[in-house]
Amino acid sequence: MIIEINFQSDEAIYMQLRNQIIMGIASSILHEGDSLPPVRTLASQIGINMHTVNKAYSLLKDEGFVNMDRRRGAVIAVNADKARAMEETREHMRPLLAQAVCSGLNADEIHDMVDDILAGWEETTPGEQ
Repeated sequence: MIIEINFQSDEAIYMQLRNQIIMGIASSILHEGDSLPPVRTLASQIGINMHTVNKAYSLLKDEGFVNMDRRRGAVIAVNADKARAMEETREHMRPLLAQAVCSGLNADEIHDMVDDILAGWEETTPGEQ
């Protein structure tokens, strides 16, 4: 998986890293049981502070996307609590959907956009990105 950080973005670097790892899981580039690179290694590879990587990994752990193993480090562990995941997703989507509606998008356009995004993940196979 290639991590690309936009240092010009208003989005915090640890959030960019978190989001890219979650998208890697969603697109099946990362699978249950896969180990993420060690904090120092990843920080060095992408040119960021190791505390930033550690913050992203800690957030992923808190959100149920990874487990921390003393021998293997951060390991992908998809959250099995579907009801909790649905509620968290709903809460994250509310402001995005409100913004879309305020920008003039209608329900059909929003549904089409979501379908396109999901279809993109379903078509992605490991090694394509």
